[in-house]
Amino acid sequence: MSPRAGSAGHPRSTLAFVESPVQLLNVLEWAHAHALGTAGGAVPGRAAAIPAQGRRRPRGIPAQGGRRSGAGRPAAGGGGPHGTAADGTAAGGGRAGGAGAADRTALEGLTLVVLSPTDPMTRGQLRRMAELARDEGYEVRWEEARGGALAPFQTIGGLTPLLRRAHRVVMGDPFSRYVQLLLTITRARELVVVDDGTATMEFVAQLARGERLVRWHRKGGRRGPRDLLFAPVSSTARRRLTPGTRGTVEVFSSMPIDEAPAGVTVTSNDFAWTRARFGPPRLTRGADLVGTSLVETGVVDGERYLEAVRSLAAAHGATRYFAHRRESSEKLHKLAVETGLEVVRPDLPLELIARRGPIGRTILSFPSTVVHTLPLALVGTEVRVAVCDIDPAWLTDHASPRAQGFLSGVTGTARDVDRVSSAPGGPEAAAEQDVAAG
Repeated sequence: MSPRAGSAGHPRSTLAFVESPVQLLNVLEWAHAHALGTAGGAVPGRAAAIPAQGRRRPRGIPAQGGRRSGAGRPAAGGGGPHGTAADGTAAGGGRAGGAGAADRTALEGLTLVVLSPTDPMTRGQLRRMAELARDEGYEVRWEEARGGALAPFQTIGGLTPLLRRAHRVVMGDPFSRYVQLLLTITRARELVVVDDGTATMEFVAQLARGERLVRWHRKGGRRGPRDLLFAPVSSTARRRLTPGTRGTVEVFSSMPIDEAPAGVTVTSNDFAWTRARFGPPRLTRGADLVGTSLVETGVVDGERYLEAVRSLAAAHGATRYFAHRRESSEKLHKLAVETGLEVVRPDLPLELIARRGPIGRTILSFPSTVVHTLPLALVGTEVRVAVCDIDPAWLTDHASPRAQGFLSGVTGTARDVDRVSSAPGGPEAAAEQDVAAG
């Protein structure tokens, strides 16, 4: 595919690399906030339609699909560029809005490159998000980046010409070895990191402290042979992501970021694209519970987690459980049988699922990205988002020493959410009703 984007003359191309559905969503939010043009040079403004569900799912576990409540609605005023308001300066560590960039970026184009994972659920959500991106007019390039031993070499070889010509590179996961390797090839002087969930908080903190880039749930473990072999590439990527004379670095995030390094511009993601395109949702009377993959990553004990879900559902009258895309089918089957909850495999990121509806008036979650993103995506609705902390007793023996502190920080910095407990005793004992001050 051609990397050219924008108008004739001096086109400025932007390459965005994504490996998960939420990364792709946040690239769309970033492009919307910066009024970035499509491959034809126009600023996207037509509404996106959510396609019909077409992926297989585990037996007995339904997908959230088929409804178009709120989908396909045009943006207020007929669409067009919408910038986010600035709440600070663009100086190092400050936040900057995206509206001021419209005059510079309206004639630029964006090409989304999907570095496809192997997980079927993630691939399914990515394909549907790719359709939404194409509906917006963006070019999407799908790479089977992990489809065999030769796939990485073929992928990198095919992307190298685009990387060398791109003036800007957007990435969703700076911890990804794939992305770090691509950063050693590109000559782009503008680098952008969009949210990849709560990992963004850890990335910025590590960058500010000059530490090597390590995912929070792996920190504290011994470095293996592959880590040592890849160390030079990771070090080069970290240097590229450190602002300096070689270029600029922007972090586009809905997470609370307090220690950004000097020179890093932090731009607020308020989910303006999501709110303009979908909803408001129809609300149900009950509560919905959002699942987490903390069991799958080895942080939380499976039985303790099951008991916490059972207690929360009973205390708050939850009827549906929205599974994380990485939760195992075996765990979800056991959860459905033992709690009576309807387990739903969402076919899009939860921010879009909740915004299009129907959704419960109360959304319960454990520490995760959604306690930061859902209040933004659902602003103006009557939905209450509540978060349940992870009890230290739930942690496994091999959980990272950083786990408890990191998870507590996720909930402690969340704005406009209530705090609840999984302790038995009914809603009065469970609901603390303390609005987090952030």
